[in-house]
Amino acid sequence: MGAGLSGLTCAIMLERHGINPTIFENRSQVGDRFINAEAFLSLLTRPVNDVFQYFSEEFQLYLKPAGSINQLHINSENEKAVIKEHVGFVNIRGRHKLALENQLAEQVKSEIIFNSKHTYEELLHEYTHVIMSTGDGSYAMKLDNYREDLSVTLKGATVEGEFDRFKVFVWLDNTLAPQGYAYLLPFSDTEANIVIAYPDLPEENEEMITEYWDRFYKRACRQLDQSLEITDQFQVKNYKIGVSKSARIGNTFFTGNCFGSAMPFLGFGQFEAILTGIFAAYDLCGFGKYEEYTNTFRKSYDHSLTLRRGMEKLNNSTFDFAVKHLNGYIGQKLFQPNHKNPLKTISYLVRPFISKQD
Repeated sequence: MGAGLSGLTCAIMLERHGINPTIFENRSQVGDRFINAEAFLSLLTRPVNDVFQYFSEEFQLYLKPAGSINQLHINSENEKAVIKEHVGFVNIRGRHKLALENQLAEQVKSEIIFNSKHTYEELLHEYTHVIMSTGDGSYAMKLDNYREDLSVTLKGATVEGEFDRFKVFVWLDNTLAPQGYAYLLPFSDTEANIVIAYPDLPEENEEMITEYWDRFYKRACRQLDQSLEITDQFQVKNYKIGVSKSARIGNTFFTGNCFGSAMPFLGFGQFEAILTGIFAAYDLCGFGKYEEYTNTFRKSYDHSLTLRRGMEKLNNSTFDFAVKHLNGYIGQKLFQPNHKNPLKTISYLVRPFISKQD
């Protein structure tokens, strides 16, 4: 169920081992959603530093990034850090010919039934196994197999301008995205995504969202010293981030965001989504147990959630302190490829300030 990252990857792996699945997608085409850029950050995928090399060499899964990230500009309200290291890749999602899901679809031979109205219950009775890869936790919630931890708002736009496609920008500033973050990811020399993402607030309304967005848009234009022309916009409210209680129930496998691949700390989860698809197929082919394959992801999710909760408690002065110190020795060590657990270092950096506020 679902022709997204985990569903298509699972189909590819099953086909290689002689199993021909049927793919059900409720939209009219693969990637039928707004175009947006996302990032594979090695900070979040260690010990894997190059995810495209890893997918290619370990699983013969051939994907192409939109660009390499060779400079990371981290901004707080009053400070700025520049990390000049290879820190990951930008990839594209949605209605774009180079989107990851479209790259995967080109490698799938099995039938994809679009505009599907089939329910999970119908498929469960018709097929021996169901791979739940619908892109969110809604079905897992219906089955009481989902722990919701966070509800978030995202507002973003595709903008045209002049960009260094190897340079990305991140803002940690509560005046732009309260208890969250904002970023600019270029996916060509002339196009980029700008996005704010933050936890849903009880008193939030459309006027507040617009205020945060306008403030961020002006800040981005000012920092890049150019007028960014908005060509497309999107907004998502009340998007649930959580994790499945069980990776598998009976002959149903929960993959992608149904499993809990979206990591709470910075929201990205493409790496884990693709791997859940691979490992669900491995289980069906008799190569191991899906629950054991995904234990590492569950631990990563819980660690990411701890960091997310910590970040939500930081004020702008603490963000200034952290960003200022990323310019020196700490930043150099943190982003070096041989650093095996950078998120642990980040947690140590902010922990004293969290305990003070507690």
